[in-house]
Amino acid sequence: MPKKADSGDTTAGLLAYLFGPGDRDEHTDPHLVAAWDPDLPCPARTPDRITLSALGLLLDAPVDALRGPRPAEHVWHVSIRNAPTDRTLTDTEWATVAAEMVAVAGVAPHGDEQACRWVAVRHAPDHIHIVATLARRDGRHPRIRGDIPNMHTAARTFETAWGLEPMSPLDETARRAPATGEKEKAARRGLSEPARATLQRTVRQAAALATDDTDFLTRLRDAGLRVREHHDENGTVDGYAVALPGDRADHGSRPVWFSGRTLAYDLSLPRIRERYEPALTPADITRAHHRIREAATLLARAGRTQGAGDVAALGDLLAVAAAVSPATVREKVRAAAAAFEQASRAPGARTLDGTARTRFKAATRALEHAPRTARGGGAPAVLNLLLALVEAIEAATAWHRAQHHHAQTTAAAQAAALLREAATLTGAPTRTTTPRTAPRTVRVTPAAERGPAPPTPVTGVPPRHTNGPHPGPGRSR
Repeated sequence: MPKKADSGDTTAGLLAYLFGPGDRDEHTDPHLVAAWDPDLPCPARTPDRITLSALGLLLDAPVDALRGPRPAEHVWHVSIRNAPTDRTLTDTEWATVAAEMVAVAGVAPHGDEQACRWVAVRHAPDHIHIVATLARRDGRHPRIRGDIPNMHTAARTFETAWGLEPMSPLDETARRAPATGEKEKAARRGLSEPARATLQRTVRQAAALATDDTDFLTRLRDAGLRVREHHDENGTVDGYAVALPGDRADHGSRPVWFSGRTLAYDLSLPRIRERYEPALTPADITRAHHRIREAATLLARAGRTQGAGDVAALGDLLAVAAAVSPATVREKVRAAAAAFEQASRAPGARTLDGTARTRFKAATRALEHAPRTARGGGAPAVLNLLLALVEAIEAATAWHRAQHHHAQTTAAAQAAALLREAATLTGAPTRTTTPRTAPRTVRVTPAAERGPAPPTPVTGVPPRHTNGPHPGPGRSR
């Protein structure tokens, strides 16, 4: 699995780290496995032939020779790791991987003698690091747009050819994590989290509740964010950016703006517009947990396309539930919403239609307009809400599993576990009636092109009880 590290401007410093002991002495036997020159000696194994500083100078030579402006960050750094269950690859195999990766990335295409200089360093059994300097030997800059998607495609080829564990494809659903610099900045300012994380959560909550562009942008401003609209040539809003008050760059001279797309793949304005629902009438605002359980039943029976819209609406619901939950469980529900975020984005699915979507959206609006529905009834009411959410997430887990969405299945399962922990914090009485020995089961429609669903049915709809809190969801088997 290729992973792009932060770019930089200090080749020597990065090499010193890769060939050094590591932050916790975790590096073992650092050495070269491949390089732009197949005869290049290894500074760790043959220090009498080349030193680490000399290797850095060789890598930087094309950059220093540039006639025009040099890149602000000329060091390209990628790590490539195989699964813990895979066999240990040989140095020769890792060399083959490295050469293919720099070729498909555009750093050093096969047969291009003027390509960038690069080295591959191995200091652990399960991964290598590739370091390149972004200047070709003919004085031109390399074209490396789309490097990571191309490398992921190459990785899938190696997995098939060598019988390695297949990793999840690059499907643009993973959470955009704050960079190291953002974390350090938050620590310096005494903040509990980076600005990106705060903005992600606030924008997601506004998107979950908005009915149109005006409502969405107003909710962002009401939440205290700075908002910058982008208009097309006709004056129509076609994008937006947000900034956290006090978060500034360039010695405080300008705010740090984040477009919706840079916050998360599904927070661009076009993707948010797909989620708008008309304002609900008072008749639609019923007890939230009933709507959630109804939606969970529908999601458990959803087909592949419909389920994509359902899990997206469930993600919106969790974002709002985290905001209105009682203080005793708020952190757990917030963590569950963050864990479920990737599960709310189905790989490759662009439509957000779904049979359960309307009920999830109605429950979301119910929590906004009548938050005491979830809080005012005390611990039993909160427990009812949490258990209904667990049912819905378990249905989402089963749906993703049937479509072979491995990363999303894991994310949903983590969210369900966190909500179960939140349920234990309510102090509400536990199950008082004996569950049915044969719970109702439903099957999830599998992806047509990927084979049948797992043979074991999923217990997605638990028995109903008329008195007291709901006894809890069925578990996936």
